[in-house]
Amino acid sequence: MGLLAACMATCGAAVSPAFADSTAPRTGDKPTIVLVHGAFADASAWAGVVERLRAAGYPVIAPANPLRGLQYDGAYTASVLRSIKGPVVLVGHSYGGAVINEAALDSPNVKALVFAAGFLPAKGESASQLAAKYPGSTLGQTLEQVPFPLPDGSGTGTDLYIKQELFHKQFAADVAPSKAAVMAATQRPVAAQALEDRASGAAWQNIPSFDLIASNDKNIPAAAQRWMAKRANAVSVEVPSSHAAPVSHPEAMAELIERAAGLRSVTSSSLATTGSRTWITVGVAAGATTLGAGLVTVIRRRKTARPADV
Repeated sequence: MGLLAACMATCGAAVSPAFADSTAPRTGDKPTIVLVHGAFADASAWAGVVERLRAAGYPVIAPANPLRGLQYDGAYTASVLRSIKGPVVLVGHSYGGAVINEAALDSPNVKALVFAAGFLPAKGESASQLAAKYPGSTLGQTLEQVPFPLPDGSGTGTDLYIKQELFHKQFAADVAPSKAAVMAATQRPVAAQALEDRASGAAWQNIPSFDLIASNDKNIPAAAQRWMAKRANAVSVEVPSSHAAPVSHPEAMAELIERAAGLRSVTSSSLATTGSRTWITVGVAAGATTLGAGLVTVIRRRKTARPADV
């Protein structure tokens, strides 16, 4: 009997649900939170968020995102979702936003989508296309291209890394330099083709969506993030963060996820309602000094915007 078969025979039900953890806190009827990382990161980027969610009693899974191609990554994530009993709040950072959108298309147990400095593509849109919708991204000039053999032997693909010496400034400027250096060394590359792959559909059109926008993002311009959130009619939180928002703002991230789970009210100091959409600014007490007058203008504009003004 092979090793895998022997394990399955002896472990039995121990492998279901996915990543079952006997040390997890009791959760009652709370949904499982599934956290999907993006490019140039790994699942450890969610550590601060996981700690807070587990303390609040949520079951949490942070699977590895293959980063090989949008449809493949989406199918892999969907396979994880199928192993979970009960409702799921599905969360994606950066390119992981495109992945959760893809995975949720065929995952009826997903009750809410949460995006973190991420992509919310419509059918036929790619991550690279959305990142270029507004000026401001400086990611391209920081990338290193590394060829790799395709699994099927049909040729060579290209992996993208952020150069380690540029990682802190580009990806995680508000993270301690020592921590950012570890993130740079342990980053997982994304296949360049994954950023060009086009979405199969828009799950956010049918699933309640929430969005944490990073106003100081150098990978995905904040203007693009705001535009995607507005189009998706998402409940949105904006924080003065680098692209690494789950690392530098885990509390705001966890609060938004809990709101998506329907079990926590927003505690932010400023709340503006725009029709069926809600826009929240975290740290607004600092005013224009912290976030800049441009963000104040954005908030005022949101108050008068109609959902059709996309």
